[in-house]
Amino acid sequence: MDKRIIDVCCGGKMFWFDKNNPDVEFCDKRTVERFEYYKGQYFEVSPDTVCDFTDLPFPDESFYLVVFDPPHIVKQANSTSIVQLKYGKLGDDWKETLSRGFAECMRVLKPNGVMVFKWSEVDIPLKQVLSLFPQQPLFGNRNIQKAKTHWLCFMKDGESDE
Repeated sequence: MDKRIIDVCCGGKMFWFDKNNPDVEFCDKRTVERFEYYKGQYFEVSPDTVCDFTDLPFPDESFYLVVFDPPHIVKQANSTSIVQLKYGKLGDDWKETLSRGFAECMRVLKPNGVMVFKWSEVDIPLKQVLSLFPQQPLFGNRNIQKAKTHWLCFMKDGESDE
């Protein structure tokens, strides 16, 4: 595979500066045709690969960088809300889903590769989510009083090049 980066649940690629970056494999389990949801505001989900982040169709150790921004809504969205359409929704099995997703991200990550994890505390506190993962993040924003969206960085253990 030629791409060095994978975004395992890209959705509308909202935080990407280049939504067609040729170095990124954009994945999502859904596609949504481009539509105007508010005057002059458009949204679409157009992944390179349609797949679930808990079962990625890529070989082990394929990517140097994994972006993991899973759905973070459990209670608040309904099937017709723009929020759910844009961000997705976790089911009642969210603990298992996030655990499996983390494991898959680490599986496709090269040794010493980096995973950037984004979480918004809409329904589930970050502390509960991190308790599901077998390793701690290296760094990220920690000011919980001011920020409800967290960015954290993990590194996969690996052999030293020395």
